[in-house]
Amino acid sequence: MLNTLVSRFSAPGWAVALLWLTLLGVAPGCNSSSPEPTAVAPPTAPPPVAPPAPVLVGSSLIGEYTPAELAARVSNIPLVGSLARYSVRVYRLTYTTQNTDGRPVTASGAVLVPVAPAAVPVISYQHGTLQPDEETRAPSYYSSRSEIWSAVSVLAATGHVVSAPDYIGYGASKALPHPYEHGASLASASADMLRATREFCAQQKIGVNQKNFLLGYSEGGYATMALHQLLEEKYADTLPVTASAPGAGAYHKSAFARYIMNSTEPLNFLSTYVWVLRTYDRVYQLNRPLGYYYQQPYATRLQTDPFSAVPQQAAELFAPAFRQAVLTSSDPALSATLTANDVYDWQPRAPLALFHGTADDYVPFFNSEDAYNAMRARGATKVELRPIPGGTHFTAAPTYTLQAYAFISQF
Repeated sequence: MLNTLVSRFSAPGWAVALLWLTLLGVAPGCNSSSPEPTAVAPPTAPPPVAPPAPVLVGSSLIGEYTPAELAARVSNIPLVGSLARYSVRVYRLTYTTQNTDGRPVTASGAVLVPVAPAAVPVISYQHGTLQPDEETRAPSYYSSRSEIWSAVSVLAATGHVVSAPDYIGYGASKALPHPYEHGASLASASADMLRATREFCAQQKIGVNQKNFLLGYSEGGYATMALHQLLEEKYADTLPVTASAPGAGAYHKSAFARYIMNSTEPLNFLSTYVWVLRTYDRVYQLNRPLGYYYQQPYATRLQTDPFSAVPQQAAELFAPAFRQAVLTSSDPALSATLTANDVYDWQPRAPLALFHGTADDYVPFFNSEDAYNAMRARGATKVELRPIPGGTHFTAAPTYTLQAYAFISQF
């Protein structure tokens, strides 16, 4: 689904310096008739902040690949192979993260490490949609059909450690359902993988600097946006974002739902939107019968096979009452699940470029446009909108790769 999209590059990190100034009072002269002042206790040092608990569980080497081997994987893309400078070692990591119910779970991912002479930046790369039968395309398998096999591996060979989470539902956690397009768990699984990657690098004495870059397209673009927000809110000091370049993500979930329910045109992504609704119904414990969402015979068919074929017309697939509830926000619990997954309206501090094809027929362009407008309205000065003219969801992917590389390489 969106494989062969890759690109990411690093940017300068931040250094923070703190200076404490202590003002001490002067005792009055012994002949003073003023009342004796109360002694001022010297300021107490704040209690030491305990470091966060380690998340890394284990690691295993998958293989080491030379620049020539990596260049051969992108021979169909002019000049890209010539960027590979270093051999790359690929590892499978397991680490602890939280599932959607807050319980700890062991997850996995791949780490690509260039054999470089100096400390290098880290890129967190979030992959696109994988159907359940595409399990082996998750990063930790490092299969030739995965997104990280070709261009991402060349990116690592330019001098970047790449942290690529599988997400919950793939790899070590494949027994669990993947929380498709659930912002909070995509972000936390990616953040904890990034933490595990840096723990692994420290353990193996792999030189990394403080730069963290975030990249991903489609579901990976949505995950990248959610990750950027989480890192700035929770890990600003320990995992500062240097720059991010999300591509073609469905950031404005509530507007996207209204767009679907209003549409009279064929929509070729409704089977994946069924997955979104199933995830939100489960995660937020709405527990609605499928007949609430879908008309017959599709409600029965989806009960038997959640990934069965569905029509491309929204009016044919969705129950009229459900469509009306979305359009009028008359079901507060349902509306809350959509707004809880909106990641378009916040103020990023690190540079952020939104890449999106203007003719995207899978994730409409307005998702990036709405994010740009909302962020600018909140005072974000380092956000850019980078339209890809005429690009659809799939034809824009190679352009995203090249332009995101150019954007991030300037930092």
